[in-house]
Amino acid sequence: MTQPATSRRHAIADDLRNQISTGRLKAGERLPSEAQLAVRYAVSTPTLRNALALLQAEGLVEKIHGSGNFVRHPLRRTTYIGGGHTPSAWTPAEGALHTTIHATNLGAHGNLTALLKVSPRSPLTEFLCLSHEGKKPHSLARIYVPRDLAPADVPEGLLAARLSDQRPPLAVVRETVSTRLPTPDEATNLRISSTLAILSITRVATDTTGRVVEAALLALPGNRAEAVFTTHHKARRAEA
Repeated sequence: MTQPATSRRHAIADDLRNQISTGRLKAGERLPSEAQLAVRYAVSTPTLRNALALLQAEGLVEKIHGSGNFVRHPLRRTTYIGGGHTPSAWTPAEGALHTTIHATNLGAHGNLTALLKVSPRSPLTEFLCLSHEGKKPHSLARIYVPRDLAPADVPEGLLAARLSDQRPPLAVVRETVSTRLPTPDEATNLRISSTLAILSITRVATDTTGRVVEAALLALPGNRAEAVFTTHHKARRAEA
C-alpha cells in the first residue's frame, strides 16, 4: 500500500531532523537540492517541500532564496514566565537581550477600550518594546497603560520597575495564550515569514480597586519561544 503524502512528509522531516540532531548535518551546511532530496526519498517535489516546511517552522532549516536550504544555527529561545505579578516577564534562555523601547501617547481605540475597560479616546501610553539578539529582532511587546500611570522616563531594562512604581499594588493578572500567524506589522518588526506561527500572549493587570492598569500584547516567534506557568499551592493549616 502506498504511504499517504502526509505520512511521507513527516517521515522525511523525522529523518532530516535526526541527521541534524546527531550532527550528520551541521549548522550552516547546505542541504542537497530539493530535486535531489525528492529523488532520494522517492516523493514528489511538493511533498518534499512540505517536509522542509515543517523543519523551517521549527527553526531547524532556513531557506535562502536563490541559494537553497541550509541547516540553521540554533536559535536563542525565550521562555515566558507566567502566573506572577511581574509585567513583561519573559526571559531569554541565556543572558540578557538588548531591548529598545519607544513610548507613544494615543487615545484608546478598537480592542484597547475593552482590554483596559476605558471609553474611546481615553488617554493611554503605548510602550513598543522590541528585543534584539545582536542585530536580529527576537521578540515584540506592546504595553498599554493609562497615561496618568505612565513613567516620564524609562531607562533601558527598567520599564517593569518604572511601571510598578507608578501604580497601586496589583490584585489580578489575567494571561491569555494562543498561537496565530503574525500581523504584517509583527512580521516586519520581527523579520519573520508571514507563515511562521507566533506565540501570542495578552496580559491584563488589575489593581486592588478593580482598575485595569496595564494591557500587554506579546508576540514571540513560535520557533524560539515557550510559555511556563507555575501554580503554588499553600498547604492548609491543620485545624486545632
